[in-house]
Amino acid sequence: MTNKLDRSKFCATLSEYLPIIDWGLNYRRQDLSGDITAGIIVASLLIPQGMAYAMLAGLPPQVGLYASILPQVIYAFLGTARMLSVAPVAVDSLMVATAISALAPDESNYLAYALTLAFLVGAIEIFMGVFRLGFLVNFLSQAVISGFITAAAIIIGFSQVKHLFGLKITQTESFLMTLNYLGQQLSNTNGITLGLGVVCLLSLLYFKKGLGEQLKKWGVNPNAIAFISKTGPLVVVIVSSLVVWGLQLDRVAAVKVVGNIPQGLPPLTVPLFDINIIKSLSTPALAISFVGFMEAFAVGKFLASKKGQKVDANQEFIALGGANIAAAFTGGYPITGGLSRSVVNFSAGANTALAGMITAVILALTVLFLTPLFYFLPQTSLAAIILVAVGNLLDFATLKRLWNYDKADAIAWLAAFVAVLLTSVEKGIMLGAVISLLLHLWRTSKPHIAIVGRVEDTEHFRNILRHPVKTCPHVLAVRVDESLYFVNTKYLENYVMQAVRRNPEVKSLLLVCSAINLIDGSALETLQSLILDLENMGIEFYMSEVKSPVMDKLEKVGFVEKLGRDRIFLTTDRAMKFLECR
Repeated sequence: MTNKLDRSKFCATLSEYLPIIDWGLNYRRQDLSGDITAGIIVASLLIPQGMAYAMLAGLPPQVGLYASILPQVIYAFLGTARMLSVAPVAVDSLMVATAISALAPDESNYLAYALTLAFLVGAIEIFMGVFRLGFLVNFLSQAVISGFITAAAIIIGFSQVKHLFGLKITQTESFLMTLNYLGQQLSNTNGITLGLGVVCLLSLLYFKKGLGEQLKKWGVNPNAIAFISKTGPLVVVIVSSLVVWGLQLDRVAAVKVVGNIPQGLPPLTVPLFDINIIKSLSTPALAISFVGFMEAFAVGKFLASKKGQKVDANQEFIALGGANIAAAFTGGYPITGGLSRSVVNFSAGANTALAGMITAVILALTVLFLTPLFYFLPQTSLAAIILVAVGNLLDFATLKRLWNYDKADAIAWLAAFVAVLLTSVEKGIMLGAVISLLLHLWRTSKPHIAIVGRVEDTEHFRNILRHPVKTCPHVLAVRVDESLYFVNTKYLENYVMQAVRRNPEVKSLLLVCSAINLIDGSALETLQSLILDLENMGIEFYMSEVKSPVMDKLEKVGFVEKLGRDRIFLTTDRAMKFLECR
């Protein structure tokens, strides 16, 4: 009996670090069909998408496929979000292109820099997971993230216009320079390339929005509709390749094609362990790890909640870090959990991470046997796939909602949006973090403070400006709805002093601490100074509803003894009854 308990405890502990043990040992036969179906559907979506995102990152198309094989397997072993599809994504690909293009103008070193970036991203994520630093991502507010991603989507979209129009434009990290180059080169548009690209674009939009409704009218099975409507990118890749091959458009119309893609499994690769290169890539690696984790964690947590499952933030850091390091040693580049693919994975019936492993097997078979079929794949088709994919990232609706609800958050959204467009992706995300911190400091520097009174004959106390309450002329009860720290205590001090000056009959001041979770050292000094000022004015200071952790700290420094335990009350009701009697 004891051995069984020890074994069970060991397995439970081990499954915290290897979640595959949990779902693997408890795998249900009825989950297999859903995992197989989801694995096949996601693979059909990921094959063209992976190649497209690799080209967006400035890398050969096969790198996107390589980055989608072993990383998915590693994540299946380590990840806690069972429906998350881990592979290249649009925003990370743009950030990779932006980071490397400035450092590696020589194409021969480009892939080596990408491998190094993937290794650094993985190392940062594992470090943050092991040392439980997941809270650091909270420095980026959702408003800033939304503004950043919307701007990145626009940059991604315009970066693909050159492929859609068949133009030759120098890759640049400046959005304004890209616009300038496009304006100069539009007269050189390849009409055949543009026509083929527009047809691909319209076809993808039809698969996405119109085909499902049409099939529904025809009475097609809902599961079949879900499968067919998700195969748009694969159909576009196959048909456009056949058109280019059959009409020889690469020769007669100068339509750019993908060309030769090496056949075989991903090669073993080694990142560059040069200290100067690591220093140069450390900032973009930090930005990519933050943005990638936030996207993956948000999607994984949302989908897991649909099935009553839990996602561990720190373990997700470790899982994504392991997947990125796997990408670095197998010819890939930085990856994370993708929104659209993960939703497709969930909708297709995925129950466990086995679906991702099946996707990885299909991709491995693809690079082993099918890469010659992609020779005639036109780059304009991949550009159309990217344009449709990033269309989902545009989030102007959030800006409108924030403007109506909280203009400070809306301004943060706009600041991040403009910063990314006018500077670069890395600078924009760093500025976004600074904006988030400044917003937090600004909001907490002026906490909500209310003078409260008793609601009728109850034990409840509410704001005198909002409720009909009873007050005592010689007692001023003040409630602070924020923790007290160095930023906001002067504001509290000024508020209290002005309040007692407006009410000269006040003899006692009661600080209601029900919403105070912390009083830092600076705040304590200000509080002690305030008490002395009040005593000099003939006003006694009292406290109520002080939380235990706050009380413990106040006792350690002797504040409680100095003030007097009889001046600290468990409830505001007891304090007011005592003070009213006086």
